[in-house]
Amino acid sequence: MLKIIKKQANIKINTGEIIFFLFIVYCSINFTACGIYSFSGASVPSHLKSISIPIAEDRSGSGEPGLRELVTEKLIQKFIDDNSLQVSEKGKANANLDCTVTGFSDVPNIVAAGENITSRRLTIIINVTYTDNVNKKIIFEKGFSNYGDYPPAGNLNDRKDAINTAIERITEDILLSVVSGW
Repeated sequence: MLKIIKKQANIKINTGEIIFFLFIVYCSINFTACGIYSFSGASVPSHLKSISIPIAEDRSGSGEPGLRELVTEKLIQKFIDDNSLQVSEKGKANANLDCTVTGFSDVPNIVAAGENITSRRLTIIINVTYTDNVNKKIIFEKGFSNYGDYPPAGNLNDRKDAINTAIERITEDILLSVVSGW
């Protein structure tokens, strides 16, 4: 069939070009189709338009300076960037997100031969209560945990980076749980 078309149209067809063309068409259709799905706001009740995020409590006993403020700032920024719920003051918001840091551990993560510690893992645990102020009910109470690793011989900035990594991960988990119900 291809030979007949080639002879009639007097066109040279390169199979590599055909495969490349089909690949581009396939990718275009595939990626375009994936682009229409969005999970932002998928399970936020329609009557909730705003959320308050008060300063997190720190009941971890870690004594880590600025931990509660850092958790709160990162969480607020996540919601601002996501734009699924407007961040508002506690008395004016349709929902509240109350967070309590309940755990903070800094332990050896990888121990090499000869009991040499090659990595430390810093883990943060946060309990979250998400409340619907309009219907006066708790949507969920969940615990979230995440971590950041750093070298044991590193400096103070390495440890701070691990704290930031753990908080970045945990606040992303909290945001996803609120806006998409995962």
